[in-house]
Amino acid sequence: MVSLRRTAIRLFRAAPGFLWLAAAGCSAPPDRLGALDLVKWRQDRGGCKGVRASLVEDFKTIRQELKGTSANEVGKILGRPDIEQLADRNQKYYIYFLETGPHCRDPKIRSESRSVALRISAIGLVTEITFQRGRP
Repeated sequence: MVSLRRTAIRLFRAAPGFLWLAAAGCSAPPDRLGALDLVKWRQDRGGCKGVRASLVEDFKTIRQELKGTSANEVGKILGRPDIEQLADRNQKYYIYFLETGPHCRDPKIRSESRSVALRISAIGLVTEITFQRGRP
């Protein structure tokens, strides 16, 4: 009986922390980050509408702000990556296409379209952002 009471008290004391985490996780993604219009970015899935190509310069201005951001936050800010590629040592890449290409017709086809890759470390933070053609 005493053990059950102590457990209930501990849970009650920890509740505000859990509520704060739940509330923080439910916040809406931002509409802008610096000059980058994130709503347009997220709506152009795979770069297939050609909108992301016009946002490249704005993206380059905020890329330093994205370094050190958690993978979960990147997903909220930029939307789900077009490709999530696993790398060595528990690292991964989030790849976002910047222009239309064969991946728009069939996502299974390897594309050499311009893209941006965010390298995410084993602890889940963005460590590097590169521009290239296709996958890194």
